[in-house]
Amino acid sequence: MMATTASSPRGGRVLSAKILLLAVLTPTLAAAQTSALQPSATTSTLPPMDGVYSIPGPGSSLVSPGVSMPAPLPPPVTAAPPPPSTPLVQAGHVALALTARFGRDLPQITGGVIWRVYSNRPDQSGSFRPLKEDRSATPVLNLPPGNYVVHATFGLASAVKTVQLRSDTVREMLELPAGGLRIEGRVGDAKIPAGHITFDIYKGSQFESGDKSRPPIARAVGTGDILLVPDGTYHIVSNYGDSNAVVRSDIRVQTGKLTDMTVTHRAAMITLKLVNDRGGEALANTDWIVESPAGDIIKESIGAFPRVILAEGDYRAVARNEGKVFTRTFKVITGVDGEVEVLAR
Repeated sequence: MMATTASSPRGGRVLSAKILLLAVLTPTLAAAQTSALQPSATTSTLPPMDGVYSIPGPGSSLVSPGVSMPAPLPPPVTAAPPPPSTPLVQAGHVALALTARFGRDLPQITGGVIWRVYSNRPDQSGSFRPLKEDRSATPVLNLPPGNYVVHATFGLASAVKTVQLRSDTVREMLELPAGGLRIEGRVGDAKIPAGHITFDIYKGSQFESGDKSRPPIARAVGTGDILLVPDGTYHIVSNYGDSNAVVRSDIRVQTGKLTDMTVTHRAAMITLKLVNDRGGEALANTDWIVESPAGDIIKESIGAFPRVILAEGDYRAVARNEGKVFTRTFKVITGVDGEVEVLAR
């Protein structure tokens, strides 16, 4: 499956956010600023969750461009044992036994679900406050007879169901059509280390019409983190560094599956130095501006030898030191990290 891609410069890095939903997405990758590539994506069975939103772990080992279609649905796995047939019930209460699964005919979720039970009516202040909260896989809750609303969250996915408790034990199964997404970045065959790259996740495709200013559902997701999202298509913005090495991609995540995605950047890390002679010591207290050939400011920094990650292309370095200005043009080649010396002459 092919898709065109687009990218745009941006600066800064955003803070991380919690996760809420699960998605089914189609792999597509946008290359840096100069060419369009395809992302690598594979799927595997989603591992059991242990109650956290983002799980650090190793990234995938995908190195080749191109699209891998989602793997066929695996045979159903053995579900966790059901709640006891005769749960202990307090006098004057009714037992509510809860379980969750990824979807119809899919495995039961064995951890990571947060359960909250609300009254179906607001309190005197007009608010709905949780009466019970539980984080076990198959909780059995004791509640007075009445009508309630059960809310379950798994990562960014959620489900709601109304229940009526009278006298006998009530058993409810909620379906949470959720999947996992794990992303890593590469330059050529080299994996971009954690701390140098982050991913912002948006609901829907980058090519959909609508509000382009909508906020991401998750910010600054790290390499190897597992993001749990609802069914749908997602737009991934990969930020390598904090200047213009930005790649935009669309991805589709399958319910009950972990999708590994590799984003390929065409960029390199450049160290800037203002020197009196070639190979000489860098001059301190230097103000730097990196410009595009059209004169657009790409990056500003201060220091003797600042490092900047730049997308492949042509640039001009402007160094200001002791009231004097020195310039040099240079070219960034994908994967070729190095130094750019500006002579103070």
